[in-house]
Amino acid sequence: MLLDDYRNERLKKLKEIRERGIDPYPAKSHRNTKISDIVNHFDEKQGQEVTIAGRIVAIRSFGKLVFIKLRDYFGEVQIFMKADDKTPEGLFGAKEIKLLDIGDFVEATGRVDKSQTGEISIFTNYVKLLTKSLRPLPEKYTNKEERYRHRYIDMNVNPEVRERLVRRSRFWQATRNFMNEHGFIEINIPVLEHTTGGADANPFVTHMDALDENFYLRISHELPLKRLLGGGFEKVYDIGPRFRNEGVDDEHLPEHIAFEAYAAYENYEDGMKFYEEMMKYVAMETWGTLKFNVGGFDIDLDCEWPRYKYADLLREKFDVDVFNPDREQLVRILKENGVETNFEVSEARLIDHVWKLIRKTSAGPYWVIEEPLSLSPLAKKSIENPLVTERFHPIIAGTEMGNGFSELNDPLDQLARFEEQQAARDAGDDEAQMLDRDFVEMLEYGMPPACGWGNSERNFWLLEGVSGREAVPFPTMKRLD
Repeated sequence: MLLDDYRNERLKKLKEIRERGIDPYPAKSHRNTKISDIVNHFDEKQGQEVTIAGRIVAIRSFGKLVFIKLRDYFGEVQIFMKADDKTPEGLFGAKEIKLLDIGDFVEATGRVDKSQTGEISIFTNYVKLLTKSLRPLPEKYTNKEERYRHRYIDMNVNPEVRERLVRRSRFWQATRNFMNEHGFIEINIPVLEHTTGGADANPFVTHMDALDENFYLRISHELPLKRLLGGGFEKVYDIGPRFRNEGVDDEHLPEHIAFEAYAAYENYEDGMKFYEEMMKYVAMETWGTLKFNVGGFDIDLDCEWPRYKYADLLREKFDVDVFNPDREQLVRILKENGVETNFEVSEARLIDHVWKLIRKTSAGPYWVIEEPLSLSPLAKKSIENPLVTERFHPIIAGTEMGNGFSELNDPLDQLARFEEQQAARDAGDDEAQMLDRDFVEMLEYGMPPACGWGNSERNFWLLEGVSGREAVPFPTMKRLD
């Protein structure tokens, strides 16, 4: 049968149910027991009367006997029904079972026991309809595009998708718990900004009718959180969405959840110790292990992560001098390795593309430190080498799993770097950062020395071993006409 045929058949049943005076979509359920409580604590529940509710996933009828498999979020159990002479008003017995379908939500009140075959069951003669479904769930659902467009079907047919989202929630809850336990305060900051910054990314633009002005959707949490440090806070963080108007691939989604934190009176050395501990804690709380196999890499987070300097890695792998870059050499390396990009961008951007060739083949975990000044417009210069910054990235399974640095709090230095970034933006680099004069003004009032850190849910995608679109509940898709 075609989907329309199934739907029309169910619409007929819906009409008959209503003609019997039964509300097929009542507002309230009287459930008092989760199915998992029955299955996991049968010895305690045996003989008790309970009320359960859930979705019908199977119906079998043998004359006067009906077996219904019922599923709620917590588990599945069998309902054992016998035909009765007279079905109470508003309920469905064995005689009325033809009006119910797989996918309907029902409620059942009955006695907990085991069937003759030893299966845990709820013994009752009637069920109450809670929701009449008009479309049947498919038995299999494997087409990726259809799964992403209809996640509510995907989660029912492929329960592992739902379980992944539970782990995603646990990932962020563990992050919050760790930060709260270490004295940080979560403060939600604006999504709409007049001037956006804190990352190299192309922003989305929207319009606010009330003010008749354009705003940017934030690409980072960084600058508002550092304004809080200037306002007297010492340890702050935020977890929430950020938006980057870029392509979609396994590691990038234009909209995703990110975390950023800032601690006054700390530097990047403090940050590396702290966030290595945090990442291990979150991994253990989410997956119960520190050992992963991701993209062919065997990863063991249970060690002290080594540190490698950015300039040393590029010199050893490609003989690139990041302090005196040779544009022709950089372009040649990228072309030889099949990198497609705009080769007219700055040398700093080309160096970053070359670095990504190294990163993608790195198992890790390790920290890459001392990124060049030209690539770090918001990080403090190194005391030992003013050409590099006190910046750190954890590298795991070919991916940068975060970003942190000693925060730049010299307003004149920050202004000069912003002006350099704005010049690059004016020259056509859409990912260069904007000149934020209000942020510079905040620095002129004074911001304490601090360490900042950020990571996105890419960390979850990576260790979960799936793409970004696979790991979020409702991935953005091109609209169908």
